[in-house]
Amino acid sequence: MPEFPIANRTKRVLLGLIGSPIAHSAAPAMHEAAARAAGIDLHYHLIEVSGARRDDLSAMLDGVRRLGFSGVNITFPYKEAVIPLLDALSPDAAAIGAVNTVVARKGKLTGHNTDATGFATAYRALGRDDGDAPVAIIGAGGVGKAIGFALASCGVTRLRLFDPDRAKCEGLATQLAGRAQVEVAATVEAAVADVAGIVNGSPVGMLPNRDTPVPATLLRARQWVADAVYHPLWTPLLIGARNVGAMVMTGRELSIHQAVDAFALFTGATAPYEAIATAFDRSLAAREAKRHAA
Repeated sequence: MPEFPIANRTKRVLLGLIGSPIAHSAAPAMHEAAARAAGIDLHYHLIEVSGARRDDLSAMLDGVRRLGFSGVNITFPYKEAVIPLLDALSPDAAAIGAVNTVVARKGKLTGHNTDATGFATAYRALGRDDGDAPVAIIGAGGVGKAIGFALASCGVTRLRLFDPDRAKCEGLATQLAGRAQVEVAATVEAAVADVAGIVNGSPVGMLPNRDTPVPATLLRARQWVADAVYHPLWTPLLIGARNVGAMVMTGRELSIHQAVDAFALFTGATAPYEAIATAFDRSLAAREAKRHAA
């Protein structure tokens, strides 16, 4: 569990999530359930804005400063775009170049990355010892960056990156220099050949999209396969991995662990893991029931 600075606990906490699309997000349920368990009065608001430009993001973050927010989470597609608009970054967020958690204190906004700490916790729970065996990361955007740093922090020494935007991979490879040996693959096929694990850090497979970033024919039983997407929980990628007998990690693990770490940053209180996990599961079940009834 990472160490976080302790903030003053308040009786009422206002949080939010900035991104698009986010109607499916389990974040409100997770944070509000954690607050009830911790004896905190907390409201979590979804701030869905598509196509936001720098001025739009700046205005939203200024509202966070002025309207009494304790902080906001940031999700796709703004995890990198918000960085120049913040007052400070944690060392990890500065190194990664992506932010998913912004803490507001006395008008100052500080960016953190709990995707990285959350994924590291989830990966360690797999009990893997991949060592020098390569791990492939598909997608080199905000989540992919965090996953790369997380794996390197857990002792994975070789990473293989693929993104349709090769420049993103090359940039991430430069950032990871000295932390891991990084290869930029020209194709998905090259990225996943003979790897110990595969992680989808892209939005491919998130509803309503039903594609897979890695064709099922390329998956092997000896591999572990993880997906950052949790809407749906069982993405086409994970279904394919399960069918070949691979070890699977759904987006549930990353979502819960990053929320645990973010809650501690926002409130200064120890995050109740079970309350967050139960809220995630209930939120997902309700959403799936609604989807199947439609």
